[in-house]
Amino acid sequence: MGVILATSRSFSDGDADLVARAADAGHEIVRGPAHHDLDELAPLLAAADAWIAGTGPVTAAHLDAGPGLKIVARYGVGTEAVDLAAAADRGIPVTNTPGANADAVADHAVGLMLAALRLIPDGDRRVRHGDWSVRRGRELGAATVGIVGFGRIGQGVAKRLSGFGSRVVAADPYLSVDRIAELGAEPVELDELFRTADVITLHAPGGQRLIDAQRLGSIRTGTIIVNTARPDLVDEAALAAALVDGRLGGYAADTLDGDTAASASPLLADDLAERVIVTPHLGAQTTQAVDNMGSMSLDDVLAVLAGRAPAHPVTR
Repeated sequence: MGVILATSRSFSDGDADLVARAADAGHEIVRGPAHHDLDELAPLLAAADAWIAGTGPVTAAHLDAGPGLKIVARYGVGTEAVDLAAAADRGIPVTNTPGANADAVADHAVGLMLAALRLIPDGDRRVRHGDWSVRRGRELGAATVGIVGFGRIGQGVAKRLSGFGSRVVAADPYLSVDRIAELGAEPVELDELFRTADVITLHAPGGQRLIDAQRLGSIRTGTIIVNTARPDLVDEAALAAALVDGRLGGYAADTLDGDTAASASPLLADDLAERVIVTPHLGAQTTQAVDNMGSMSLDDVLAVLAGRAPAHPVTR
């Protein structure tokens, strides 16, 4: 029997019983802490044949603590927390789950657009305090929506927006203008997107700064920005300043710099509550996405433990 260490909080927490499926294949699922603290994980890694890893760090030290590891299956898409070079040096394949949560995140992005444009959270707060006064919003179908990053999630957003009648423009350095057009959006340069869009939604990889004070100076007054990608794509202080001076109409995000330690973020200031919406990483939290991520990661683990190649390898 093989031991599969799972450190994602939501692994097998959907409709699919992945623990039973692993057992049917002759393997045991052992749970570990999602924060990946090495002191706590070391004894679990020492006995593990495979690791279904959450969002915590996977370092060379972690890998050394698991001499029997045959695979690290990242539960999700991002692998920036995984030392891919260290894994390659040790002959340990790393996999991820591309596209598993794309529909869920695309849904959430459109939901945040609607919430920001129609002032939904603010309306709920005011009613609970007895204030039934009307504040006028804007229709999504009348907006030009700019999609920054036109991969699976960005394409899913465009597909959903087609039902609203929005004009959709997109910028992606990895896709040709013809391909963007084929996939359902009007291709534009990034700077043009920021100058012309009423709503800007971010679906680009982290490790870059796309929105700073200079770029915010080019947007149309009242623009809404949605971020269901990574917090480092934006300068939060610059966003807060643009909200205060009225250039930015609203900001809706599923993440903040530092996340749970982000209580000092300027975007959480009380005087910005009417125009800032933040959700706690809800984008991928649907039953369907959890089942998809769990099934894809377990499929790759079972393949490797059976001596087969995984379907979703990650290379450096």
